[in-house]
Amino acid sequence: MMPGRCSKGFTLLELMLSMTALSLVVVIIAGAMRLGYRAVDSGGKKIETLERLRSSLNIIDAQIRSQMPLSSNDDDSKKYLFKGESGSMRFASNYSIWSGQRGYVMVSYRVAAEASKYSLYATENVINLKAVNEVKLFEGCDDIKFEYFHKEQDEGPGIWADYWKDENGLPEKVKINLTFDKKSFPLIIPMKARGTSGPLFGQIIMDMMR
Repeated sequence: MMPGRCSKGFTLLELMLSMTALSLVVVIIAGAMRLGYRAVDSGGKKIETLERLRSSLNIIDAQIRSQMPLSSNDDDSKKYLFKGESGSMRFASNYSIWSGQRGYVMVSYRVAAEASKYSLYATENVINLKAVNEVKLFEGCDDIKFEYFHKEQDEGPGIWADYWKDENGLPEKVKINLTFDKKSFPLIIPMKARGTSGPLFGQIIMDMMR
């Protein structure tokens, strides 16, 4: 080096410190972008799940409210085409998931265990036809259970049962108990009563978002 001339270059230590600082900045920015992407993706999936849940609740409400008291005559006795258990329900309805209000269909709901969670399937077939359609309405539930309200005329407030035994009658109301994240969300739908206020879907959705 010539006398009287200053060196203006970087030392090896300064270069290493600069590269380290630049790497930290890149890592922080990448992490922030990854978190932002995950938040947007998670929010989108949650909105999609809630919209599907809302649609499924509307379908169940429409089908149960539109149930038809069809019956068969066996041994000279009138028996309704309704069967209710805690994990399944079968009835006639004039509302179809695929066709809307176009004729009568036999509707079957069944609860299925899938990977430690529970799903609800709906199956339809037009009365007297063999063609069957099936769709999954709920999935990822901790539990799904049906209950049926029975009240004898002028005999107390009535009771809820997880099994419908009366083949000569129909329940007044059906309750669907949905459990998400250990929180229960009961949904009560009247079958016989008319003009009764329906389930508060908006409130149910808001409760599930909490």
